[in-house]
Amino acid sequence: MNISILGAGAWGTALAIALAPRQAVLLWGRDPGTIAALVDARENRRYLPGLAFPESLQLSSQLHTALTHARDGLLIIATSVAGLRPMLHALHEFNVPNVVWLCKGFEQGSALLPHQVAQQELGDAVPAGALSGPSFAQETARGLPCALTIGSRDAELRRTVVAAVHGANIRVYSTDDLIGVEVGGAVKNVLAIATGIADGLGLGMNARAALITRGLAEITRLGVALGGRSETFMGLTGMGDLILTCTGDLSRNRQVGLGIAAGKSLDTIITELGHVAEGVRCVQAVHALAQRQGITMPIVDAVARVLFEGEAPQHAIQQLLAREAREESI
Repeated sequence: MNISILGAGAWGTALAIALAPRQAVLLWGRDPGTIAALVDARENRRYLPGLAFPESLQLSSQLHTALTHARDGLLIIATSVAGLRPMLHALHEFNVPNVVWLCKGFEQGSALLPHQVAQQELGDAVPAGALSGPSFAQETARGLPCALTIGSRDAELRRTVVAAVHGANIRVYSTDDLIGVEVGGAVKNVLAIATGIADGLGLGMNARAALITRGLAEITRLGVALGGRSETFMGLTGMGDLILTCTGDLSRNRQVGLGIAAGKSLDTIITELGHVAEGVRCVQAVHALAQRQGITMPIVDAVARVLFEGEAPQHAIQQLLAREAREESI
C-alpha cells in the first residue's frame, strides 16, 4: 500500500522506518534543507541517530508529491497537536485520501481534541481517525514489538489502517471509540509529569503506583464525560499508554516531572529536551475542561499549579495526601 507520512520528527520517522520494508512509504518534511540532509545521511541524526533508513524509504519536501503518492492509500499526519490544524488546512486544495494522525493532546486555545480539529478542517467527507497507543519512537524504529489502536468511526478506514500497519513487530487493534482513544492519549501525558515529579522527589514505588492508578480514574472520568466509553481506558490507549509514559525513561513528559523535582525551571527543561512534551501544553486545557464538566481531577489540578502557578511540588504532594478519605471508585 502507498503510505505518505507528513512530518519527519521522531515518531513520523520511526513509523516510516518500521513500515517501509513492507509498504511503499514516502516521508515528507516541510523544510527542503532538512529533507536533503536526511537523504544524504539515510538516517534522522537529530531524532533517531544511528537508525538507518530502509533502502525503499522515499523522502520529499514537496507536499504535492507526498499527496499524489498516497492518493489511493493512506495519509499519516505526524505533527504535534499544534501543527495539526495548519497541516490539515494545507490539504484543502488537494483530493485527500484516508487520513490518520499520531498526535496526542488538546489544541491550545480551543481545547479541541484532534478529531474535532479535523472535522472543522476536512468536514465529514474524508475518512479520518487517530492511531495511538503505548509506543516510544526509538523502540519502534529499532523493530521492537509494540501494539497500537486505530480509533475511527469509519469502519473501512479502520480496516485500511490495520491492513497497512499491522504486521511484523507491530500489532494493531481497532475501535470506533475515537473520543476515548484521544482522551486517553492526551491526559496520560499530564499524569506522566506528576509521576516524574514523585519519582524525582524520591517518594517511592508505592506512590508511583497510587498516582498511576488514581490518574487512570481521572482520565476515565473526563473521557466518559466527553463521550468516551469506560472500557476504552482499560486498554492500550488508556492504561497501556499511561503505564508506558509514567514509567519509561524515554518519556519526555516524565522527564519534565523529573526536572521540576530537581528544581529546574520549565523553560530550562523544555530547552534541554529539544522535543515537544505535549503534557505541558495539555495540562491547562484538561484543567479547564474538568472545571467546565464539574469533574474532580486533583492530580491534574496539582500539576497545573506546580507548572503555572509556582506551587512547590512538595506542597502539592502534601495537598493530595491531605484530601479527605473516600471510597475507591472512578
